[in-house]
Amino acid sequence: MGRKILFVTTDQQRYDALGCNGGTIARTPVVDALAAQGIRYERAYNQNTVCMPARSTMLTGQYVRTHGVVANGVPLPADAPSVAAYLASAAGYRTALLGKAHFEPGFDMELRWPENSMAEEGRTGPYRGFDHAELAVHVPNAGRRALQHYGRWLVDTHGMEATAGFSPLLSAEPGGETGAPETRLNPIPREWYHTDWVADRTIAYLDSLPDDADWFVWMSFPDPHHPWDPPASELHRCDWRDLDLPPGHPGSPEAIERVLAGKPAHWRALWEGTWVNAEGGPASYRPQAVGPDNIREINAMTHVMNELIDEALGRVLRCVERRGWGDDTDVLFTTDHGELQGDFGLLFKGPFHVDALMRLPLVWRPAPSAGVAPAVVAEPVGQLDLAPTFCRIAGVPVPDWMQGAALPTAPGSGRERVLCEWDSQFPGYGMHMRSIYRDGWLCTAYEPSTAGRPNGLEKYFASTGLFGGGIGPRSRVVYEGTEGELYDVNADPHQFVNRWDDPACRSLRDDLVADLYAHLPEERTVLEVERPA
Repeated sequence: MGRKILFVTTDQQRYDALGCNGGTIARTPVVDALAAQGIRYERAYNQNTVCMPARSTMLTGQYVRTHGVVANGVPLPADAPSVAAYLASAAGYRTALLGKAHFEPGFDMELRWPENSMAEEGRTGPYRGFDHAELAVHVPNAGRRALQHYGRWLVDTHGMEATAGFSPLLSAEPGGETGAPETRLNPIPREWYHTDWVADRTIAYLDSLPDDADWFVWMSFPDPHHPWDPPASELHRCDWRDLDLPPGHPGSPEAIERVLAGKPAHWRALWEGTWVNAEGGPASYRPQAVGPDNIREINAMTHVMNELIDEALGRVLRCVERRGWGDDTDVLFTTDHGELQGDFGLLFKGPFHVDALMRLPLVWRPAPSAGVAPAVVAEPVGQLDLAPTFCRIAGVPVPDWMQGAALPTAPGSGRERVLCEWDSQFPGYGMHMRSIYRDGWLCTAYEPSTAGRPNGLEKYFASTGLFGGGIGPRSRVVYEGTEGELYDVNADPHQFVNRWDDPACRSLRDDLVADLYAHLPEERTVLEVERPA
């Protein structure tokens, strides 16, 4: 019999969001306690910096180029391998997913994919190896349509008017007290907000299980991903007026320009407004229109969201204890990717391979019955190591289709590197980046741009007329394949100084690039992009 597994994910949460990782504002005592009792990973990295590819890697245990979800808008094939399905078939686990999934496009008003149609059809599974699934996204509705199970519950239980306080997703609509993009003073009662809803549904599922069940439960919070609109009743926790700009903010427009001038062209072009980050945030977002107080308010909202997540997790852990499972339950806590959150004067995510987006909070508290000593692991690990870890906990072999290895439980594993990739979702952008973290250095090689080469999304643009049809928006930045980024993350923790063209680092750079390509899987699955998100 294997141990029980509670897998907890957030969305778009930074490494430094947690007190155990050096965060000094949001109070996260529940996760901090798990870290003190278990293993805290100091260099956990994702294999892609946006939602769908990262989440597909967590489910499959595969590199992005293997499962094929190389960008948002690429649906994970229905027959893709699933660690949940494997645990169910190989070890008899009961499985559930509560909260955000995002293995299929959310831009799906015709309800083509089950992730979006299940709630409308009154179904809660099975779904991708999960016996039970109740799903949520960041907003409860799109116009008059309720979205997924959370939106359906909110509208059916409390009426459409309960959705009015949420900021529209991907619109950059100004709000809050400072006019910050995608920020709202949301009057929704805390107990109606999706963070508490996810915890409530997780508790209800756990309480439906017999005492002797082995279970794998993925509890997936939509926060602290934008829009930044937690319940207004909770904003007293962090007043934006009391915050400094984040440490990764250069401090002034002039300093921002100096830092960005040393990076590949799209960084500074985004700041200047000549390049649009359509693949990582609202297309209408313009960084120079977001002032210091806007960034402070967004950060305050984020800290509130992080505290609510921590408290919701605490409620679920109390349920686990009440059921008598506390000594036999492993808890893993992580996220899919980070958030710029004011670093470099920028917001959101996208083709920016720096620690703000790549470095993840990752805590594993093994079941007390396992007898694993607390530890801090500095060696690099990745999201593709999560699925093999679940197999180890369950006591089943790691299947051949998983490409990671179970997480180490102590220092000294000998792990050397972790890899991350980027491929554009818009055919008019065509950006391709490959990154390696090794020996305290973060290196990103830019491959030649393929702007204008069809990738499938142009079919959707042609059928809908979105972006005027054709291939959609075009990038004003085109890379030749000689560009890159190289950072000493210990000496330069915010990655302000790009050493790619530094002659003193040339040998190191070449070695890291060769190591990167030597360890990327050669075979590549090519799937079409079918939706914008």
